[in-house]
Amino acid sequence: MSKVRIGIIGLGFMGSTHFRIYRSLPNAEIVALADVDPAKRKGDISSVNGNIGNDDNSIPLDLTGVATYENGFDLINDPNVDVVDVCVPTPYHKDYMVAALKAGKHLFSEKPLCRTLEDAKEIEAAVKDAKGFINIGMCVRAWPEYDNFYRRFHAGEFGKALIVDFRRLSRDVSFSGAWENWFMDGKRAGGALLDMHLHDTDFITYLLGRPQAVSSFGRSVYSSDGAIDHLVTTYDYGTDGPLVTATGGWTSAYDVPFEMSFQIICEKATVRFMSEGYKVYWNDKRVETPVIEVGNLPTGWHQELSYFVECVQNNVKPDRYQNFQSVLDGFKVVMAEEKSCKTNQKVTVEY
Repeated sequence: MSKVRIGIIGLGFMGSTHFRIYRSLPNAEIVALADVDPAKRKGDISSVNGNIGNDDNSIPLDLTGVATYENGFDLINDPNVDVVDVCVPTPYHKDYMVAALKAGKHLFSEKPLCRTLEDAKEIEAAVKDAKGFINIGMCVRAWPEYDNFYRRFHAGEFGKALIVDFRRLSRDVSFSGAWENWFMDGKRAGGALLDMHLHDTDFITYLLGRPQAVSSFGRSVYSSDGAIDHLVTTYDYGTDGPLVTATGGWTSAYDVPFEMSFQIICEKATVRFMSEGYKVYWNDKRVETPVIEVGNLPTGWHQELSYFVECVQNNVKPDRYQNFQSVLDGFKVVMAEEKSCKTNQKVTVEY
């Protein structure tokens, strides 16, 4: 196919981000859009606000030639759509994902995978029978600095990991302008634990494999229903494994800058992605600033979507950053973290 035809369900922060990225790709064409908000179906995204990025959402999106739907299931049934991109609130992921896969569409769905382990089982069953490709928006796996470390680490360049620490901290998102302020609804969003901290849990599982258990300590600050807004987790990789921790939350004052960072101490070097940028501090006192060629794809969002579109265009199964089982593993770990926070106990992860 000359261009992959995209249909986006949901035009909030991630939906509008995906929209702009697809528009920048020469081999993608947005042919359909679904949203319950009539203003967004006209391209008005002035109500959209995120915790990262600097796009000007006061400028309406150009929807010329784009079919618009109020109902996402109508978009899925549109024969002109090759790829369904699901960017709706978390509890609605499962129904759209299963419908798209059953309709034979290729599927890209934003993170998290879904809201509950029960939903995950239904999605897993649909994936097994699917004809189309599927990727989940675990964008940190494709983020240039994280991807560079992953590939060099697995090539053995740094030796074994000894001490691993990740941080993902955001301002208060209760002012995000999201539909029905759903991020603050613990039953829907699952707090910062599921919507944001999940990224680091997923990357840790991707990088180091399945942890045996987790010990998490968290607090509910803004979310309803006791959802975890800030937490610290230790991941158990056994007595001979690395010490692995991650901190995540969206409890900072509104003007505090977003932070995503890591420090990984290995046998041969300490690798940091922090305020000084991405650096490798070798044990022999050399300091390396890796040069990463990203071209016109500066973020993990750009990288993952460009790759997925390329795979669909060429009918090649996308496996560079993920397979479904690895995403499911990370989801099961973060759900164990939720249980650990609420029980104040170490929880064994059931895979």
